[in-house]
Amino acid sequence: MSVLLEGGSQCPGNMLLCLSPSWLSKVPSELRPGESSLLVSKAVTFELGGRTMLEEFAPPRRVTYFTGCFGPCKGQGQSAGELARDLDCPTGGSGELSRLLEDKLLTRQLLDQQARVGVPPTLAFTFKRLLLLHGVTDQQRVRMVELSGREGQDNLLQEEITAFLQGNAMEPYTQVVVKPSGCRWSGAHAVSFHPKMEQGAVLQAVLGLLEALEEEESILLEAFVPTARMTRPSPPDSDNPPCSTSLRPNLAIRICAVVCRSWRDQPLLSKVVCGVGRSDRPLKHQATVPQTLESSLQQWGLTDEAQIAAIHAQVKQKAEAAMKAFMDMEAELSAEQRGGRRAQTDVIGVDFLLTSEEQVLRLMALEMNSHLCLETCTLFESMGRAVGVPAGETARPLVETMLRRAQCQLMEGKHVLVIGAGGVSKKFVWEAARDYGLKIHLVESDPNHFASQLVQTFIHYDTIDHKRDEEHAQRLVELVQERGLRLDGCLSYWDDCMVLTALVCEGLGLRCSTSTAMRVAKQKSRTHLHLLRRRKEAARWPSAALYAVPCCHLESHADVERAARHLSFPSVMKLEYGAGAVGVKLVEDAQQCHLHFEKISRDLRDDADHPGIGLGWGNAMLLMEYVSGTEHDVDLVVYEGRMLGAFVSDNGPTRVPNFTETAACMPTCLPPDREAQLIRAAYQCCLGCGLTDGVFNVELKLTPAGPKLIEINPRMGGFYLRDWIQEIFGVDIMLASVMVACGVPPLLPPLLRARTRPRTHLVGVMCLVSQHLQALKSTASLETLQALHERGVIRLNLLDDELVSSEYEEPYCNVACASSSCREACLKLLGICQVLGIDSAHYPIAHFLSNFK
Repeated sequence: MSVLLEGGSQCPGNMLLCLSPSWLSKVPSELRPGESSLLVSKAVTFELGGRTMLEEFAPPRRVTYFTGCFGPCKGQGQSAGELARDLDCPTGGSGELSRLLEDKLLTRQLLDQQARVGVPPTLAFTFKRLLLLHGVTDQQRVRMVELSGREGQDNLLQEEITAFLQGNAMEPYTQVVVKPSGCRWSGAHAVSFHPKMEQGAVLQAVLGLLEALEEEESILLEAFVPTARMTRPSPPDSDNPPCSTSLRPNLAIRICAVVCRSWRDQPLLSKVVCGVGRSDRPLKHQATVPQTLESSLQQWGLTDEAQIAAIHAQVKQKAEAAMKAFMDMEAELSAEQRGGRRAQTDVIGVDFLLTSEEQVLRLMALEMNSHLCLETCTLFESMGRAVGVPAGETARPLVETMLRRAQCQLMEGKHVLVIGAGGVSKKFVWEAARDYGLKIHLVESDPNHFASQLVQTFIHYDTIDHKRDEEHAQRLVELVQERGLRLDGCLSYWDDCMVLTALVCEGLGLRCSTSTAMRVAKQKSRTHLHLLRRRKEAARWPSAALYAVPCCHLESHADVERAARHLSFPSVMKLEYGAGAVGVKLVEDAQQCHLHFEKISRDLRDDADHPGIGLGWGNAMLLMEYVSGTEHDVDLVVYEGRMLGAFVSDNGPTRVPNFTETAACMPTCLPPDREAQLIRAAYQCCLGCGLTDGVFNVELKLTPAGPKLIEINPRMGGFYLRDWIQEIFGVDIMLASVMVACGVPPLLPPLLRARTRPRTHLVGVMCLVSQHLQALKSTASLETLQALHERGVIRLNLLDDELVSSEYEEPYCNVACASSSCREACLKLLGICQVLGIDSAHYPIAHFLSNFK
């Protein structure tokens, strides 16, 4: 239920509960021969606030993600397992995977051998195993003995049990536990406890289970590990302790952790709770009242906050290691062994015991499970609703994974026309398109572009002269029709081609913001003047004109003279259609304006002088008043005029009088109200220009009086932004842009700050050939940077592939560090830059990071 309720919050109306297998049907897949598509004709839908409706679908809806109870439960579990087998859509498990996850011996071996998580010393008897792990060594605490059958095993069992009970591993323990392992045996069923010295009773318990053992099942004989004993706080009147203290039984504490498979197949701990009960009885999930780890440890007498935090960190590390071990094992299975090509385990539970060895607190893993820990943690959340505790924390990462996999399924096989390949910094587009199963048809002016070998179809067509975009668009529409391409969408990631893309979309009837809106956004002065003209329009919100800055279009020295009379100084001069801050300069008076205009008119005339910065549109300039404040980027996902996602990053101070980016951090360091101002300003400016569909990058200054617009880039943010947003928030704005272009609204995490907690903090600096040539050839060579990236020391985004210095340069690469806080990331990055030689008196990294506090 927690998953359904959270799904109703993240994607209202799209999370469906089928109460009967008859509400679902399997039909042969149109895209994947040998697989099946799953259709739903009737279901309970979940909306915001927990509102539900029973709905029937005619025609039936296609399922894009399927999950259910695949475990040992009868009836529904078996039906879910049959329905999940060999589907063409992603499934959050399968009957086959559930059997592996509920196999206590297998998961105990994974915890011991792969995850390197401490487990109780264990002796296992089994025969006809389903799956065997390799690489067992004497140092491991799980010993497996394969039996040839059920009969005639008494002597072997006696020898193995005696050796185990008298071995060094069992020396610290006085009791043992005997229990069965297999998907039939759930909870504490058939578990027995025995003193270590009563070897006869232990043997009889094993023999009793052996009679009921089936193929692929096991019997586990393990040490009974007691919960660590801690000193409880003394009562107020220590001379007269309560009489109940002497009657208090020994208690055990079970730590229950839920781990989800998150972005890029990384394990993510989502919730930890505890259960407390008598130590002489099996501690079952369903028979304990869940409570927080902090409360449990405090009751135990552990009050030091640092120690409690350290134990929580241990739980996180070991639980995520357990999930990683299971995922790695799962990845080696065949599609048949997993129950289907798209079957994978998206959530597990891990149970731990807090014990002590040589007076040091340690976590010992007991087992993994499929849904028990999830149910326990969500029960705890439901209890908290009575006192206003927010619900959904446990299921939120799981639902995000479900939605992400479902959206990838929707996009698989889509045919997308991309206009303009861009440079090295856009290489990720083609790699990501392949991973998502997109069919890319690329239009590019360079016949030898490296991307020509990475796409479904390559169409060589010269689009460099963008003053002829209407003509180009008409011809491209004809080429698409001549080739018989059946397109689902069309888009561009390259500044120069945004207007052309909109014209092609209009010609083909595909979704895009209008070409008029793209023209307004593409020409910087036109953007501001367009918004300023809307000042008098009535609106509930402040007019978008509030964020525009006075500016003037420049095509001649006469325009410069006229602009200088109307605008105040200092001002900023830049190319009307420029990109990458090339040619941008702070000017103090009219004379500097004339000099810079003359220089740009002479040096940057057409695309051949500096490819990729917009000179295919001409080299007209603009003059705009300088706005003081901190600079920020807002990347927006907009569909049919609705803002679906917003991601804010902060920029460091630039090297005035030029404005090439120096440093950045994400997520923003701003307080929530100031972040909200930036998001609202960016959204209003986009809507004010008519940008209703797409992923847009908006550059703003945050002044003491509020946001001011610098410019709108009517495409996905460049440089490192896609990579960072993906790493921090688990959202791929590249995929989001394709989805919008194909008319599929992306389902992104809610915009509320509390519900999009960053997974890490990234702080990065730009490397420039003019400033770092010596370092980039020695201490910070590409080989060194890539090696540090692969080791996780830095995060490298390569933006160019040539070490060529020029007066009008763009960054060569971005070097970033990640940490749990912005401050720690800054310190790490500063140290790395000092070691690599990126920091210098002429390029002071500490100054560039000074805005990030």
